[in-house]
Amino acid sequence: MASPDQDVVPEAPVPEAPVLDKDGVRLTVDDAIATVTLTNPAKRNAQNPALWRALAEAGRLLPGSVRVVVLRAEGKSFSAGLDRQAFTPEGFDGEPSFIDLARGSDAELDATIAGYQEGFTWWRRSDIVSIAAVQGHAIGAGFQLALACDLRVVADDVQFAMRETSLGLVPDLTGTHPLVGLVGYARALEICATGRFVLAEEAVSTGLANVAVPSDQLQDAVRDLAGAILAAPRDAVIETKALLRGADGRSYEEQRAAERAAQARRLRDLAGVGE
Repeated sequence: MASPDQDVVPEAPVPEAPVLDKDGVRLTVDDAIATVTLTNPAKRNAQNPALWRALAEAGRLLPGSVRVVVLRAEGKSFSAGLDRQAFTPEGFDGEPSFIDLARGSDAELDATIAGYQEGFTWWRRSDIVSIAAVQGHAIGAGFQLALACDLRVVADDVQFAMRETSLGLVPDLTGTHPLVGLVGYARALEICATGRFVLAEEAVSTGLANVAVPSDQLQDAVRDLAGAILAAPRDAVIETKALLRGADGRSYEEQRAAERAAQARRLRDLAGVGE
């Protein structure tokens, strides 16, 4: 037992055990915040089908208590895109090569790509807000993974690029819809067709990123943003997110009606009045 005049050193907090840690993806949960981390910095977090399946599994494993999901990556690059091994005749061990995919039926090819996309589709679920913390290179599949999230906080060294067209392919991991929604058709086409880099200043000015900060402040900025989101009542955030996400598909009058219906639900809930 420490004497009264001895300083008592508090014990360091015990890190949360990962809910998932496989194939370059780690999921940890701390109450209302989940963190998905890309964990292969030696390969600049290059992506492959096993990683995409792990991302999909992370989405399925999220507890109901989670309100904010942070996507981050270890190392200097967020993700350099598709692992170049995909372009070899052999492809990845245990996975169909590009040649195998091309030789399959239309239904088989469609199903395979749909399976790859599952790792990118859950980030915009109505019950969570997802934040991508992006540093360094975010190329191709890496760019699309950042686009899968609701919000993007970027380091001042970020370099986005969509290189699929340069390789004779198209962006097929759900990135085209959010890209057009964020920067508009003409700029999205130019970014994809040229494969050029989009740096931090342009990313913020075009709406591709919410904010850019010095690299050493990236995690703090994301933590502050997550805290601000958690400060609002969960159901109000969920209703607001649904209103905003659906706005493009509604007319002005339809959006007004959607606002009224959402507000009626909130008022009844706050008043404890059942519908």
